[in-house]
Amino acid sequence: MTSEHSVRRLVLIIAGRPDQLTGGYIYDRRIVEALREINIQVEVIGLDGRFPWPDDIARESLQRALGGCTDRSLVVVDGLAASAMPDVLEVHARRLTLVALIHHPLGDETGLDEGQRKTLLGLECQALQSAAGIIVTSRFTQRRLVELGVDETHISVVEPGITPVSIAPTDNDTPRLLCIATLIPRKGQHLLLEALADLKAHDWHCDLIGDDTRDERYTQKLRDLIVEHQLEQRVTLHGALAPEALETHWQQSDLFVLPSFYEGYGMVITEALAHGLPVITTTGGALADTLPASAGIHVPPDDAPALRNALRSLLFDDTATRSTHYQTLRQGALEARRTLNDWPGAADDFLACLNRLHINAAS
Repeated sequence: MTSEHSVRRLVLIIAGRPDQLTGGYIYDRRIVEALREINIQVEVIGLDGRFPWPDDIARESLQRALGGCTDRSLVVVDGLAASAMPDVLEVHARRLTLVALIHHPLGDETGLDEGQRKTLLGLECQALQSAAGIIVTSRFTQRRLVELGVDETHISVVEPGITPVSIAPTDNDTPRLLCIATLIPRKGQHLLLEALADLKAHDWHCDLIGDDTRDERYTQKLRDLIVEHQLEQRVTLHGALAPEALETHWQQSDLFVLPSFYEGYGMVITEALAHGLPVITTTGGALADTLPASAGIHVPPDDAPALRNALRSLLFDDTATRSTHYQTLRQGALEARRTLNDWPGAADDFLACLNRLHINAAS
């Protein structure tokens, strides 16, 4: 790690509780932990209210958080917390060094109508004008912001790191599939269930792990699909799990599956690679970049038949062909694992970006 840093302290503003178990919050938390390990003072402020469509509580909370920062403070604002409130950011832009942390544009979330999408994208582009610089978590998000008219020279890419783990060889008679993602429509677990329903003639078990409280209607839809397709003994919904329990599932699984419609990076894919697991995912958003072709299979988003065919080809086709294909992708995952950055390295890159921005803002 770098021994001398011009930045010694900063404020990070996020939406809601910092301990949430989604990729964006895990990214923020790991960066903060690694920065604190090298004696950077980081104050994390979690905003109250509703996001990304801010209510009065959210607006007042952001105003209070920014207003409490002393002049010339370095303040990193997570896009979910503030990108829809450009007017509040503009008030403080001259006296603070504001850095926007964007995981993916708010308007790219699934489930929005065209009017909502345009509104959020417009607000976010306006909000980014108040930032001294922008940090994004993937090359894809960098390209996406440039498409929206953001100056590429203002954008720095700091991809997530991994926590190094040991790899336990699996020896399952019944293939175990693992999907870790919050239970919301964008993650596409319903597509996985539809694909698996057509593979009931084969032996397999699938563990779906992720927060089941964010969208109770979607969670119920998944439960209904499990019953409809008679998968009660084949699919287990676990809800969110603590890291220790999660690690047990990583170690016991044969294949990771993420049928997401869109990801700004897809941190869970690199976690799968860190565990040496082949991956089946989509080409949605950054996923086409995040998963190397040598370590898994890409299918189009929202295509249950393609997902089913990928699963069949990797796990259930002719034994010799299946074994060769699977082992080739597993070896690709192990090779990709060696190229992944760790969280201290990611934090070092993050800090280098902040140093450049802080120096430029002060000059």
